Amino acid sequence: MLEKLSNALKKTTDKIANAIFLDKNLVDSIIKDLQRALIEADVNVSLVLQITQKIKKEALDERIKGLEKKEHIIKLLHDELISLLGEKREIKLDKHNVFMLAGLYGAGKTTTIAKLASYYAKRGNKVCAIGLDVHRPAASEQLRQACSKLNIAVFISPEEKDPKKILKKYEKELKDYNLVLIDTAGRDSLSEDLIKEIKDISKLAKPTETFLVMPADIGQTAKKQAEVFKQAINITGVIITRMDSTAKAGGALTACAEVKAPVVFIGTGEKPADLEVFNPESFLSRLLGMGDLEALMDKIHSVVDKSQIEKTQKQLEEGKFTLRDLQAQLESMESLGSMDKLIGLIPGLGKAKIPDEAMNVQQEKMKHWKHAISSMTNEEIENPEVLEKQTSRIQRIAKGSGTSTSDIRALIKQYKMLKEMIKSQSKIAEGGSLDQKTMMKLAKKFGRKMRF
Repeated sequence: MLEKLSNALKKTTDKIANAIFLDKNLVDSIIKDLQRALIEADVNVSLVLQITQKIKKEALDERIKGLEKKEHIIKLLHDELISLLGEKREIKLDKHNVFMLAGLYGAGKTTTIAKLASYYAKRGNKVCAIGLDVHRPAASEQLRQACSKLNIAVFISPEEKDPKKILKKYEKELKDYNLVLIDTAGRDSLSEDLIKEIKDISKLAKPTETFLVMPADIGQTAKKQAEVFKQAINITGVIITRMDSTAKAGGALTACAEVKAPVVFIGTGEKPADLEVFNPESFLSRLLGMGDLEALMDKIHSVVDKSQIEKTQKQLEEGKFTLRDLQAQLESMESLGSMDKLIGLIPGLGKAKIPDEAMNVQQEKMKHWKHAISSMTNEEIENPEVLEKQTSRIQRIAKGSGTSTSDIRALIKQYKMLKEMIKSQSKIAEGGSLDQKTMMKLAKKFGRKMRF
């Protein structure tokens, strides 16, 4: 996501932090790099000039000296970039909520409906979707398929060509849900009949939120689109899709901030879990290689049910951990997406240069472990210790799962290490705290064992 901009920002902050003197040549070099990176990310040129001139002026101000100046410039850069990205807007649910999604053809409304449904259902909400796109062939079927995979209720009438009639038809059923997601029709361009149709639906549905959905690759065109939709149907937020597939997403993000149409979610991939709440502070933290724990925790809640998280936490507190628990963790990690995406969210690893090969090996290893656990008996899953006593079992599992005996041994080793860590955590929970010496000992012990 915005990899070039991310690399340029990391280089810029490193250059400032490592500089002995912030002389004119260094400042000019930093400003040029920053301007190039922001323009390549499709940020409006006048905005780029505005913030870089401000940074340059402060950097060359002789009244601020030494270390204080470097800290001042890095903070200024951070603040200016945050102002470009806009303010965070939190969505809070009431007893009954209606989200209406609008946008042009191909923006990704139907896919986003499924992602939003998954996002809120995993957090304990009763969610349904209703298809009011009566113009695009198979639109209702696409919505039905997307929601059915996630066990989300969906209301459609493929033969009906009046969206208002569909809404009235299911009026009673929709009241049973605390979140209703409305999929509306799009057009090739913003036309009068599209605006009229959405206005009519809005009047009848009374949405609590009206979101404009648009793809990141439209760049600065986003500004005009956001402006017109905001004036016409009073959009309350923007969802930007395809953030993972374009280097020009900066244009869409900054354009929305300019017209004060806050970005509320961003789509970062094809999976249901690839939807993130947009927080400018956290997003910038990730671009600067400092990770984003908030987004990581949010992702975990997007793939694991609230009740399952509570159940797992209770088991871990009691020090219980079996291979079945490990398998569930592996499946959750698979749903979270590729390892390089996750690495960027972990503080301290955003700037780490972990070879792609090492990440691929680790990801492949986890797949092998999942297959191996599926080939085990209940006794072996609940008591993996029996595998070490009877090596014939290891050979049988390897053969049945298409893995090697060394894969199975590595799995047992990883399981034992995790169990030991959980046991240590349980002791900490009972005792309340650990002295520094014991903490150092634990860190050294597990740090040595954990390898890519």
